[in-house]
Amino acid sequence: MAKWLVKSEPDECGIDDFARDPQGVIPWDGVRNYQARNFLAQMQEGDEVFIYHSSCKHIGIAGIVRVAKSAYPDPLQFDPDSRYFDAKSSPDKPRWQAVDLSFVRKLPKLISLDRIKSLQGLTDLPLVRKGTRLSVMPVSDHDWETILTLDATPNGH
Repeated sequence: MAKWLVKSEPDECGIDDFARDPQGVIPWDGVRNYQARNFLAQMQEGDEVFIYHSSCKHIGIAGIVRVAKSAYPDPLQFDPDSRYFDAKSSPDKPRWQAVDLSFVRKLPKLISLDRIKSLQGLTDLPLVRKGTRLSVMPVSDHDWETILTLDATPNGH
């Protein structure tokens, strides 16, 4: 199973949205970056995903979700009323992907970006590389486990 990190503004869709309906799924759609789209296309059912809150007061990893449905064409690309509509996309040649995510758990404390950056050995994690602004990115098994150790430490926030 692969591991991932997805960024979201919590007022748009955050870990609390998943926690409100732990049996439900939320489509992860509206991604409009080609590299991020390619990562979405690689996600498989059962993969684990960090939910990273961005563009907010408290930035960092807030919880874990799981891929409930592998990549499928993002329906928003075909909806002319959606801000994610893409006139160049068609049902027989979709340009954008979505996945369905389901709740696993909310972390007891947000793991801040500063705390993540302070860890040794996460130099391959795209999140801590300068100039990387992707909304979807892979996380190695090593980096996943290293980050989760922060969940158990008092300074996780």
